[in-house]
Amino acid sequence: MSTVLEAPAAAGTQAFAPASVSPPEAWALVSRGDALLVDVRTPEELKFVGHVPGSLNVPWATGTSLTRNPRFVRELESRVPDKNRRVLLLCRSGKRSALALEAAQKAGYTQASNISEGFEGELDAQGQRGHLGGWRSHALPWSQD
Repeated sequence: MSTVLEAPAAAGTQAFAPASVSPPEAWALVSRGDALLVDVRTPEELKFVGHVPGSLNVPWATGTSLTRNPRFVRELESRVPDKNRRVLLLCRSGKRSALALEAAQKAGYTQASNISEGFEGELDAQGQRGHLGGWRSHALPWSQD
């Protein structure tokens, strides 16, 4: 179920998109051409874990220590200059993309949402991802190098 942010109070302003959407909701929007999927994981994660074909990559963090990318907003603005475009942010579990959503909204992206569950979902009882939610567990399109 989607969580909706309140619309801005000023008259004539555009309502915000839902704060989060499920992976199936995200795929429906992307496959209809109604949204862009922006994967905020590192290039290494995309290569070795998998990625959604046709998605844009704007890393929220870099390196093995996942150091915050100070250029995230500038890179997002260069890849998606239309701040009224529907943008869906994806990471491993939905946590980094939630932080990226806050930054995108502060930068003026009114139609941005986090993809809840992320690409791999949460850790299960055995400490493994990929079984408790996530893009892949919903059998949505993805590929791996």
